[in-house]
Amino acid sequence: MNVRTIAPALLVALLAAGCASTSKVMMSPARAAISPEQVRVYFTPPPGRYVEIAMLETSSGGFTYGEQNKMDSVLGKLRVEAARLGANGVLLQDTANGPGGSSVGFGVGGGSFGRGSNVGGGVGVSISPTPKYARAVALYIDNPPPGDAMPPPRN
Repeated sequence: MNVRTIAPALLVALLAAGCASTSKVMMSPARAAISPEQVRVYFTPPPGRYVEIAMLETSSGGFTYGEQNKMDSVLGKLRVEAARLGANGVLLQDTANGPGGSSVGFGVGGGSFGRGSNVGGGVGVSISPTPKYARAVALYIDNPPPGDAMPPPRN
């Protein structure tokens, strides 16, 4: 095989591995889509009437470093998916850190064959970050009260 034919396929595979999708379980019909900037994040149920549209789950992905960046990533993905469903609020249910993290491994080996002997060693390092997972409920709030939720992120 030619490197020119393998390189694009490898690039697509690496990019796909770094992207995490958001899963949803519908609880009521979706509404007309809105802008993600219109979706507010709630940490406690909002006062007043609301409709639960869907349960959402997502993760920060495999190449996100820093706790704040991971949290920003999951909240952004939850907002985008909620906006697609026409929800104007996201009620955060739970967050957790996944498996992963940094590690260092060492190895030494030796052997002989005939009159010669060989000794070898190696070091392996893994610095993959631990992904953050989040679970939330996408809400449509009839009359959202001002100032009681996390505002949209500043770009």
